[in-house]
Amino acid sequence: MLSSRHIIDIEDLSVDDIYLILDTARSFKEVSERRIKKLPTLRGLTIVNLFLEPSTRTRTSFEIAAKRLSADGINFAASSSATVKGESLADTAETLSAMACDLVIVRHKYAGAPRILAEHMDTRVINGGDGMHQHPTQALLDLFTMREHFGHLEGLTVGIVGDIAHSRVAGSLVPALKMVGARPIVVGPPTLMPSRPDVLGAEVVTQLDDVLGELDVAYMLRVQMERTEGMPFPSVREYARLWGMNSARLSAMKPEAIVMHPGPMNRGVEISAAVADSPRALVLDQVNAGVAVRMAAMYLLLGGDASGASA
Repeated sequence: MLSSRHIIDIEDLSVDDIYLILDTARSFKEVSERRIKKLPTLRGLTIVNLFLEPSTRTRTSFEIAAKRLSADGINFAASSSATVKGESLADTAETLSAMACDLVIVRHKYAGAPRILAEHMDTRVINGGDGMHQHPTQALLDLFTMREHFGHLEGLTVGIVGDIAHSRVAGSLVPALKMVGARPIVVGPPTLMPSRPDVLGAEVVTQLDDVLGELDVAYMLRVQMERTEGMPFPSVREYARLWGMNSARLSAMKPEAIVMHPGPMNRGVEISAAVADSPRALVLDQVNAGVAVRMAAMYLLLGGDASGASA
């Protein structure tokens, strides 16, 4: 069982919690490889997916995870939520709590929304991504993918490349890497860095080629044009030339180095098609890990132990 009641920030978890989730996810990954991909562990419990910002990949991953644990899943999208009629987040939280839901997964365009929900309900909460703040289960599945590949996390050097300013993925992955003893470096154009990148606690570099040979992992971020006002760099072609991962850069990395991306990918921008389809790109491994890690997070939050015997 986790020491935290909710997973809202990655810092809500201890290092022991992180490794408990990763270890438990490994056993749940095996379930996904069976012909019958279902366990009775959360039978009778109700999990609500409250996605108030568009999402396909994350929402589907949580839905599949809940179904594989036999939980009853209820989905709310922004268009079907009472928030479009003016209901406050606090009222939404109290309504869901009154319905005796056991776990709420929430995605919201505003940072801090999952915390507000958690403060107004007895139900446990997982942050499925809030604004430009954090996406903790993404960080956990990324750690899982790296650990499965390298066998360890401590000592890895991970370059997080691209749109750092708008990335909730970077917001949770940087502290997660530091917690497990890895070395995060954020890399990107100054126009896509936060105003105080040093606050992130990672090394800050503006030229990808300056650190390419040091990286065990090149983690390419999607450029979030929907969150910017105007073009933050001269052209897409210029961005791809200076910060995109292509075959030449992949060849300049360590032979065992890998490329990751949280998706969806903009091929030809932050990653070339040749690299995206390379065996050194673990993008689909990340997607696969997402289901197992979210199964583990749900299971452990709702009372399960590392043995998988109870929930």
